[in-house]
Amino acid sequence: MAWNEPGNNGQDPWGRRGPNQGPPDLDEMLKKLRERFSGKGPGGSGGGGGGGKLIKGLLPLAVAGVVAIWLLSGFYVVDEQQRGVVLQFGQYVATTDPGLRWHVPTPIQSVERVNVTSVNALTERASMLTQDENIVDVSLQVQYRVRSAEEYLFNVRDPVRTLKEATKSAIREVVGKSDMDFILTAGREAVAARTKELLQETIDSYDAGLLVTEVNLEEATAPQAVQGAFADAIKAREDQERLINEAQAYANDILPRARGTAARDVERAQGYRESVVAEAQGETARFRALLTEYRQAPEITRDRLYLDTMNDVLGSTSKIMIDSKAGNSLMYLPLDQMMQSMGAVESRRQSDRNNGAGNDSSNSSGSTPYRSTYEDSRSRGRR
Repeated sequence: MAWNEPGNNGQDPWGRRGPNQGPPDLDEMLKKLRERFSGKGPGGSGGGGGGGKLIKGLLPLAVAGVVAIWLLSGFYVVDEQQRGVVLQFGQYVATTDPGLRWHVPTPIQSVERVNVTSVNALTERASMLTQDENIVDVSLQVQYRVRSAEEYLFNVRDPVRTLKEATKSAIREVVGKSDMDFILTAGREAVAARTKELLQETIDSYDAGLLVTEVNLEEATAPQAVQGAFADAIKAREDQERLINEAQAYANDILPRARGTAARDVERAQGYRESVVAEAQGETARFRALLTEYRQAPEITRDRLYLDTMNDVLGSTSKIMIDSKAGNSLMYLPLDQMMQSMGAVESRRQSDRNNGAGNDSSNSSGSTPYRSTYEDSRSRGRR
């Protein structure tokens, strides 16, 4: 039937009304489309059967495409600084290394990526009581990173908050066992090291999966109200250190010189002792020799000792002894030779005094044993 034949209600082949009619009815168009795909309406059941077969043929392909897309969604990439934690229905399954990985897609499995290389930091400031009952203001920085992604995600609900509370506990324990002067001066590094050790022990006991890499004691000061007194104490301590250093420098200068002087005095005393002993031994040897001579010729020995002694005693004087009993005969006195001999004797004695005890001992050994022994006997007789 042509589109303009009677009974067509004035519609064209596309279901549009003629030019003298209103706009097409949308509900009617949707109804016709449903009838066409369901096999009803004009065309009989043959047309409907062909549409149903087409839909049945495309349905498996559509399902396969959806499944393929779902499976492809299981691929994921783990960066170099990350570790992937695979969960199956919320339960831990495995930890994956960096690279392209695959897991059973959602909702069966999921992946949590955790950065395990970047170092994070937290700062803690507080006023704390020291062992000597003083208050000190402390600022502490803790640097940390994730050591175990599994422990970090599942063992502790809030690992960072746990680390913060553990930091407070550790620093309070260390400060509470230290004096204020130690914390404010030379003990900063020791306080930081001990705090790091205690903090890591606490975190490990919780299995929080964190590694404390560094603890820095950024600031340790006395409270503002006592800053003036504390500054005076620091100045006094610096003066004490300065005076100690000056005293140490003086001691380092004077002690070596004193030791050198003492060593020289000891050596001089040792030399004097040896010279005295040697002189005494020489006198003993001379006395023994004199005793031997005396036993052989007593009269001659006594006369020789007397003459030698008188020569030594009177040889250095300017007076001349003359025996008046010699008569009125004319005597010849060689005064010039006598004065020269007196000068030689005096020079020799002065040289002996300058040379010391050692040379005196050697010079005495060159004289006759009779003279020396006789001098000793006369000196004992005068006493």
